[in-house]
Amino acid sequence: MHWTLEVVVVPVADIDRAKAFYADQLGFVVDHDTTVSPGNRFVQLTPPGSGCSIVIGEGVVPPMPPGSVQGLQLVVPDLVRAHAELVERGVEVGDIRSVGRDPEAVQRGGTALDNVGFVFFSDPDGNGWAVQQISARA
Repeated sequence: MHWTLEVVVVPVADIDRAKAFYADQLGFVVDHDTTVSPGNRFVQLTPPGSGCSIVIGEGVVPPMPPGSVQGLQLVVPDLVRAHAELVERGVEVGDIRSVGRDPEAVQRGGTALDNVGFVFFSDPDGNGWAVQQISARA
């Protein structure tokens, strides 16, 4: 049996501001923006190529303080390119870092960043994201 993670709830204070950040700055696809009733709205967004979406909203998601989700992670095949895209889109993203066993990976770039290359950023509410490079899977 396959078990797939399909949706992660991300708590935000302002749905429209968060939707604009995820759709316009990160390039996530807006799958749904549904108002069920007054005070019950959910927006589902999916990173390009991902099988898992995020949901932001009010009234239809578990109550969590905005910005309380940390450690969300995206994976890309080319971290240098992804970092450049984030900067170009106006995302406040940190420098490329090599985490773990290969401190010189950043200078070498390319596949030297596989598994050890990361950048970090937060959404407007402080929910924390990482982007990791994995160019090939075993």
